[in-house]
Amino acid sequence: MSQYRLAVIGGDGIGPEVMAEALKALRAVSGPALALSWDEADAGAALWQRTGEDLPKETLALCQTADAILFGATGLPDVRYPDGTEIAPQITLRFALDLYAGVRPIRLYPGAPSPLAIPAGRRIDYVIFRENTEGLFASRGGGATVGDTAAVDSLVITRAGTERIARRAFEWCLRRPGAPADGVRRVTCVDKANMFRSYAFFRRVFQEVAREYPGVEAECAYVDAMSMYLTQAPWRYDVIVLENMFGDILSDLGAATVGGLGMAPSGDIGGRWALFQPSHGTAPDIAGQGIANPLAMILSAAMLLQWLGDRHADAAARVAAERIEKAVGAVLAKGHAKTRDIGGTATTREVGDAVLGAL
Repeated sequence: MSQYRLAVIGGDGIGPEVMAEALKALRAVSGPALALSWDEADAGAALWQRTGEDLPKETLALCQTADAILFGATGLPDVRYPDGTEIAPQITLRFALDLYAGVRPIRLYPGAPSPLAIPAGRRIDYVIFRENTEGLFASRGGGATVGDTAAVDSLVITRAGTERIARRAFEWCLRRPGAPADGVRRVTCVDKANMFRSYAFFRRVFQEVAREYPGVEAECAYVDAMSMYLTQAPWRYDVIVLENMFGDILSDLGAATVGGLGMAPSGDIGGRWALFQPSHGTAPDIAGQGIANPLAMILSAAMLLQWLGDRHADAAARVAAERIEKAVGAVLAKGHAKTRDIGGTATTREVGDAVLGAL
C-alpha cells in the first residue's frame, strides 16, 4: 500500500471553496491501495493582514516535509506590501523550494466552451512549460527605484536554468502522443530572440538541448506571433517552453481558449518538491457565493497524483489521477453540472458532487 502525506493550503478568496471540492475527489480515490492524508495550513493576504506574515515558517516547514503540496489561491487586489506589490506566497514557495518548472496543460474537454471556431476533427491539447525561477521574475523584491522618477527590473536568463526547463519539456513530450493535428512530437521554444540578447541566449541553449532528443521536432517562434498562432491553430502544438513572464502571459491566453481559468490546472515542479494549484486567482468578487468553478482545482489534484505516481513508480497513484481526469470529462460531457463561467448554473458544491458521483 502507498501512503502519502500532503500539505494543503486553501488561501484567500475562492481558494478554500474550490479546495473543499478537490479534497472530496482525493478522499474518493484514497483506499487500501493508495492512502492519502493531509495537514492543512494557512498562507496568504488575509493572514498577512492579521499577523504580518503571509507564509509562516510553520507552513513552509510543512511544505518541505510533505510528499506534495496542494495549493488553492492567495492574494487580494487591495492588500499589498508597502512597495505596492501583491501578497503572493505561492511565488515565495517557488523560489524557496526551487520549483523551476511551471507546467500548465491546455486541454479543451468535450462539453467545455471555447471562443474559437474549432474545425471538425481538431482538438486543443498542449502543455506549456514556463521557467519559474528566472526571467523577469528574478527581479521580484530586487528591482530598483530612483525616487519617484524611474523604476528598473532586470531579466535574468542562465544556462543552467534554461537547460533544465528545456530538458523537462522534451522529456514530457516523449510521454505524449504528439500534437493533435498531426501526431508529431514537437517542442516549440517561444522567445523574442530577434530583439534581446537574453532571449537569443535562451533560444540558443534550447537548440543545444534539442540535439539530445532527435526523435522530437524542435522549432522556435516569437512571442508576439505565437499569441496569434495559439488562437488560429492551437491544435498544431504539443509542448511549448518559455521564459517566466512570457509563460505567465501565454498560459492565460491558452486557458481562455479552453473555457477560461476555471478549467486550467497547473503544477510547479522542482527536483525534490512539487506544488499543484489552479491557474486562476482568488476572485474576491465571487468569493463566498458558491459559484466558483472547482474543476481547475480538481484537475490540479489529479496532476499531483500523476506526479506522485511518476516520482515513486506508483501505479495506484497514476490510476487515481486517471480516474479523476475521466470523471471531470464525464461531468463536462453530460453538461448538467457546469458553473456559470462555462455556460451553466451549477454551484461549486454541485460540480464537486457531480465529479464525486462520476468517481
